[in-house]
Amino acid sequence: MTKITTIDAQIKSTWHNMFKMYNQVASKFGTTQATGLVLLSIDREGTPSTSIAPMLGLEATSMSRIIKNLEESKLIYKKKDKKDKRVVRLFLTPEGVEKRKVARQVVSGFNELIQEEIPQTKLSVFFEVMEDVNKVIEKYKEMNS
Repeated sequence: MTKITTIDAQIKSTWHNMFKMYNQVASKFGTTQATGLVLLSIDREGTPSTSIAPMLGLEATSMSRIIKNLEESKLIYKKKDKKDKRVVRLFLTPEGVEKRKVARQVVSGFNELIQEEIPQTKLSVFFEVMEDVNKVIEKYKEMNS
């Protein structure tokens, strides 16, 4: 008997598998998938702490916990913005830069493997479909607001 699934269940299942895979790899380096994503999101010029959570789809409370852990691990530090003292920017420490390099290698390696295993024609269609799904999400939100 064929398993019937919804589109959102398929996306969630795939994301969950990727999340577990990234956490498994990250644990070998004493970190987590979420930590790696945050480190990858911090620019050289510093990144406003409030901009990271929405960019990654994380809740503010989760983000606060991750930032606190990153500070305690000496991977990031906070500094008030020079122009707007209300803005707090996050910067990588030298250790944070090294961990980000590892995170970037892991993400790049996984993406390279996907590109080796899945033909570009299929990947192009996948990206088109995901773009369309995001448009439908926006339309659905408007219809139900």
